[in-house]
Amino acid sequence: MAKVTVMGSTGTIGKNVTFKLARADVISEVVLFSRPESLDKAKGQSYDMYDALAAEDIDCLLTPSCNFEDIAGSDIVLITAGVHRDKGMSRRDLAFTNAKIVSNYAKQIAIHAPDAIILVATNPVDVMTAIAYDASGFNRDKVIGLGNHLDSLRLKTYFARRLNINGSEIHTRVIGEHGDNMVPLLSSTTIGGIPLKYFIREVELDIKDIIQTLRNAGNTIISKKGATEYGPAYAISNLITTIITNTHKILTVSLYLDGEIADVKGVCLGVPSVLSKKGNAMIVPIHMNEYETNKFRNAAEEIKKLTDEVMESLKEE
Repeated sequence: MAKVTVMGSTGTIGKNVTFKLARADVISEVVLFSRPESLDKAKGQSYDMYDALAAEDIDCLLTPSCNFEDIAGSDIVLITAGVHRDKGMSRRDLAFTNAKIVSNYAKQIAIHAPDAIILVATNPVDVMTAIAYDASGFNRDKVIGLGNHLDSLRLKTYFARRLNINGSEIHTRVIGEHGDNMVPLLSSTTIGGIPLKYFIREVELDIKDIIQTLRNAGNTIISKKGATEYGPAYAISNLITTIITNTHKILTVSLYLDGEIADVKGVCLGVPSVLSKKGNAMIVPIHMNEYETNKFRNAAEEIKKLTDEVMESLKEE
């Protein structure tokens, strides 16, 4: 049984992740980590969750805390703390403010939970993954960002709903930036084992509209209800349970690259990863067409530039 710490546990996504994890049968303790001024809220959430867990006869220890010593022994520490994205804001608008938070937490994780895997969900997630990697000093395989896992789930759902086909028959993936420079791998997408390029000849499918819907998904939800919560929370929980159970699933997460995909180096981007209890077990090599390769390299350039600017701002603090 595993111990997981959720940093930012009183936030919209953090509390949903916490409750989802508490209901997982592979986790024995969740630390609801918060700022001192939010500790009472974290305690209140734990009491409320205990009531719900009792209805399902689930026995998971919930530990509200603002003390870094309580994260000791965590198998995974999730960083979801930071300024949230409001309507009209891009993920990049959050970079400089959230970098200070993520950097500080990553340093504390290195001190108090040196054997943990760090999972980053704070936006812009590719940049924040690089910040956590640099600040923690961890092996790069132990610092993982949410990346394009949620984007990939969304794209799968869009194809399934528009074609009225069970989602299990859709195999697709999004890589690159979790943002405007995401790269849907349409060249390797299959439906029922049939490559997409052959399948769409027989059906009406507006690919450009689907991709635009995908890129706007977060802003669309935020504009209508104020925040995304269930999608990110369940995608994060999916990553955590995949790592803990050592199932070696291939999911698209943000990792620090050293030439594994399209010769891109020195930046964190979403790539297919075999996840294990040790973190990233392998970055899966992929074949892309020329358009996808160029888009991936463009994403790398954009994220590398922003990451360097954010890193420089931290040095000036």
